Parts: sequence; C-alpha cells; structure tokens
Amino acid sequence: MPDFRVYASPSQEQAQEILLAAEESHHLVVVNRAREGDPVTVFNGKGTEWDCTLSSARKSGAVLKVRILRHSTPLAYSLTLAQAMPKGPCMEAIVRKATEIGACRIIPMETERTQVKLEAGRQDKKNDKWMVAALEAAKQCGNPWLPAIDGVSRLSQVLDSAQADLRLVASLHPGARGLKTVLVEAEQRLGRRPRSAIWLVGPEGDFSQTEMEQIRASGYEPVTLGPLVLRCETAAVYALSVLSHELGDASRGG
Repeated sequence: MPDFRVYASPSQEQAQEILLAAEESHHLVVVNRAREGDPVTVFNGKGTEWDCTLSSARKSGAVLKVRILRHSTPLAYSLTLAQAMPKGPCMEAIVRKATEIGACRIIPMETERTQVKLEAGRQDKKNDKWMVAALEAAKQCGNPWLPAIDGVSRLSQVLDSAQADLRLVASLHPGARGLKTVLVEAEQRLGRRPRSAIWLVGPEGDFSQTEMEQIRASGYEPVTLGPLVLRCETAAVYALSVLSHELGDASRGG
C-alpha cells in the first residue's frame, strides 16, 4: 500500500488529474509531509481508487496525476451495527473500529437506558464527527468503502426498518445462545450462508427487559458474547469481529 492515502470524489472517474480539497491537501502536505513525486492513493469511499503521483504539493489545493484506476470488489457479506450511544467519545471509537472491520452501515440508537440524548442541532455535529472518524479509519486501514452512518434512531425505528438475513442482538439475558448455533440454524432456514447481518448492541446496563421482548418479537436472536460483562464499545468490536470471521470463512470456502 502506498505511503499516503487521501479521500476525494472526482467529478469524472476517468480523470487524468485530481485536485484535492483544502483540508485533505493540508493533511497530505503539511501533516504527512508528502512531497512532489510521492505515490498517493485516492479513494472515494465507494470502492473506487486511483493510484497517483503528487504533482503539485500546494497545501491549499494539492494536485495528483492519475496513473491507475481500480475498482474494489465489496465483501461477500454486509454487516450493519445498530449501536446504543455510549457516553463520551466512545461512539467515535466504535465507528473507527467498525470501519476497520468492514461494516457497511452504522445506526446510532437511543434506548431506555441511553444516557446521551441529542437535540437536532447536536445530532448533525455528531454525525459529522462520526464521518470524520470513519474517514480517518478508512485511510489508516486501506478500506476503500466508507460505511453509511444513519441519523440517531429510536430502537423501535430500527426494529421496524432494518432488514437482513441474520438479525442478532448481543445479550446478557438468560437464553442467549452461541453464534455458531445461530449461524447453523440460519443456514438451514435460508438454504445458504447468510449474506447480510445486523447486530444490535445495547447501552451501559444492556437493553431493558421490555426492550428485549420487543427485539425478540421482531425476529432478533439473542447471542451471548461470553461469560464476562463487556463494555458496550468492546461488545460492538467483538460482535462484528466474530461474525466477520465466520461469514468471511464461509465466503472464502465457496
């Protein structure tokens, strides 16, 4: 992978040159100290990448000369994380890790025990911060796909709208089963391995009993993440990682 990676969305896919926005230019030239002649990869967050050479190292508008255009194949499965918003900066950390793992969609949620309540103006600012976190993670890990990050939704809205082959909820409640068992049953039901999945991850203190009843009534399978009580940000990363491993092994195996 080249030393430098930047985000841009050229108006023409077959462009011979790409002009970076001021913020990306500043980060490339001033922060990362790229110099003319250095190799730079541009990605648009939608699977397209351009291998370039930095031809003009202007910090307010760097210019890149395109050498190779590439289209990346998406993962054979799609993962959605519906995450009850934690306190403090933890949601940004969750967005970063979810991007690194390859989640295609992140849905921040308000639940009964969510301690963070956002008004409309603050929601927009938070969404901007989360998108920046996703972008930084995609640059760092080489992921050419940026996840969609929804506006903050109530749990009931997620249950009404989210569709997937596999609907899971990380649960501390009695009756939660292991992921492998749930995957075997899903494969039998579908006649194939699941190609899409959504994980619900609750807030500090987990979902309430009433919420769990609503979740189960909507067809979500309670899945245990082990005998220990995990912080919500740890639970999110753990849940996405183990499911990505299972579905990834299946897709590589045909």
